[in-house]
Amino acid sequence: MAFSMEFGILFLVALACCAIGFYKYVYFISIGYGLAISGQGAAMLLLFREKIGPAVIISSLLLVAYGLRLSGFLLYREVKSSSYRRHMTTEIKDGSGMKLWVRAMLWFFCGVLYLFMISPFFYRCYNGNTGISISFVIGAVLMAGGILLESLADLSKSRQKKENPKRFCDRGLFRLVRCPNYLGELILWTGVLVTGITSLRSVGQWIVALLGYVGIVFVMFSGARRLEVRQNKNYGSDPAYQRYVREVPILLPFVPLYSVEKYKFLVL
Repeated sequence: MAFSMEFGILFLVALACCAIGFYKYVYFISIGYGLAISGQGAAMLLLFREKIGPAVIISSLLLVAYGLRLSGFLLYREVKSSSYRRHMTTEIKDGSGMKLWVRAMLWFFCGVLYLFMISPFFYRCYNGNTGISISFVIGAVLMAGGILLESLADLSKSRQKKENPKRFCDRGLFRLVRCPNYLGELILWTGVLVTGITSLRSVGQWIVALLGYVGIVFVMFSGARRLEVRQNKNYGSDPAYQRYVREVPILLPFVPLYSVEKYKFLVL
């Protein structure tokens, strides 16, 4: 079975957590995103308390830690960084003219995406496969590695921008790929998929799990494209930046994909 009462409860949790987007629509995919993932991770501990075990606890806590770190970092940056607030004002529409039904649709689809993203772990628990296995260990390591990579990338970017707000980031992890925080996201959600991939028992469960994974991959590449367009606008005339984008892949390390700007289908 692809859907169940527990699945519906997680959907309501995701919607409740990302409802903050009604205050500022960009929060649907930023602070609300982090809250939705952490909320669902915590809800999993309650929903499957009868089947609780190391796998459930570890995966749930990783999701909670990831979501709280992300939403906390984004909120702190917005409150404390005046340069970021100026960027938000000039680069991102405030959504003040967005109709309520449009916001409601965005809220709904974000809730669906966030639910589908955690579905491999959900199905692992729902199908009773709550023990430690090789796939779980690999997946958990990838999840932890993704969280660590994203955290270090955000910290590195904050430090580099504090040192020189007008220069692009090109040190540390930014020598590996130009969007290391998005790479961390991809690794994390690959880990979530791996934790549950051996537990999927129906075509419906496979479809839901793969839709969630493909969805977040698309979002990350779309975010990378949006960042590339903005950086080309801000630094395109800088020879050092031109050399940097020719030498460093945009998102996937060791894969010679240096630009996604031309791919219009990535526009959200």
